[in-house]
Amino acid sequence: MTDLRSLYTKGLTNFADAVGQIGDQWTNATPCTEWDVRALMNHLVSEQLWLPPLLEGKTIADVGDAYDGDVLGEDPVGAWDKAADAAAIAVADLKDLQSITHLSFADVPAEEYLMQMLFDLHIHGWDLRSGVNADATLDAELTEFLFPWTERTMGAYRAAGVVAPPPPVPENASRQTQMLALAGRKG
Repeated sequence: MTDLRSLYTKGLTNFADAVGQIGDQWTNATPCTEWDVRALMNHLVSEQLWLPPLLEGKTIADVGDAYDGDVLGEDPVGAWDKAADAAAIAVADLKDLQSITHLSFADVPAEEYLMQMLFDLHIHGWDLRSGVNADATLDAELTEFLFPWTERTMGAYRAAGVVAPPPPVPENASRQTQMLALAGRKG
């Protein structure tokens, strides 16, 4: 059985590798049409900042507006490193994957929350790499692990307006291309 905690750590490491390739490309466009590289990074850093308190059982109201706005400051890479380190510790310390996390839309088991977060790291890692013209090949192990979850949940994401409709893909498309399509991206 695959350990979600170790895969989350792998997702953080893979995203950190993409962060290391940004250089001076902070204003480059990304496949997330509303976000340039800096805005995409702000989203991912904010998500990692939210993870520890939510895994501890805090509610959105408990955290309040602590992570609103620009969480990158003058040192975006340092902000990523600090947030990712704290997230990694929180995931490693999580005792029960079935403990409840209080999200904005529902109370869900920590396991479901971590799947959402890992998916975001994985897909937005592709977005970031694409935005900085780096090799955007997705990690095959994470793609295979996340694919059933992606198939099961992207319809709800589309209905909520979070992802675009899937572009058509050939029947023999790679798993990466299939996953990107489910997430509303052309791979």
